[in-house]
Amino acid sequence: MATPESESFVRAFARGLQVIEAMGQSASRQTLAEIAEAVELPRTAVRRFLLTLIDLGFVRSDGKHYWLTPRVLRLGLSYLSSLPYWRDAQPTLEELSARVKQSCALSVLDGEEIVYVQRQHAKRILLMSPSLGSRLPAHAVSMGRVLLAGLPDEDLEHYLQHATLKRLTSATIVDRARLKGEILKAREQGYAWIDGELDESICGLAVPVRDQEGETIAAINVSLTVGEFTSDSAVAQFLPTLRLAASRLRAAAG
Repeated sequence: MATPESESFVRAFARGLQVIEAMGQSASRQTLAEIAEAVELPRTAVRRFLLTLIDLGFVRSDGKHYWLTPRVLRLGLSYLSSLPYWRDAQPTLEELSARVKQSCALSVLDGEEIVYVQRQHAKRILLMSPSLGSRLPAHAVSMGRVLLAGLPDEDLEHYLQHATLKRLTSATIVDRARLKGEILKAREQGYAWIDGELDESICGLAVPVRDQEGETIAAINVSLTVGEFTSDSAVAQFLPTLRLAASRLRAAAG
């Protein structure tokens, strides 16, 4: 894999992607100075990247401010279209949500975070309601636990040694040894239950989505409000349906 120190690493290309990412994480219209500050690069360099992106149709400008165009969506949609189970994800989650009458989601692991690649809202939407592309810390959510459980041992150890484990509520597990125990528990039982670790009002149950070789490629969950369900009652009521949805996506991945 190319690193910033290797000969195969194209620094200019990497910095151009940095600019796109920074523009997508702030106000819709930003000045050159604001973008340069966000990416920690000289204004002259950022200006060249922006002019190139304007020529390619990814950015527009009024001379003072810069903003992304809908063409940027091609980058994200290219990834989603490459997922073999993507065509089946929406109808699967729609059916799952209709059956359990709760919000549910599908996510993948990206470093220390999970990324939502599909989301189906119940009519009663939770206060914290992530949407497509939302990112959450893997250590504090049920889908993150089963995705981490699906990592090879070496990758899991690297995560446990280097991940930033931020305390989000009084229930968030930030002790690395305890977190490892919970991840291994999720690996053994094939699901993860989290209660109030990301948000004090939210709990969730998640299972892995595997490919035909048995490798974990995604996670699917139901989001619940704290106090309505215990671990045992949630498992009894939702786990079979969750696993059925996961098996449907596994068939699509094949």
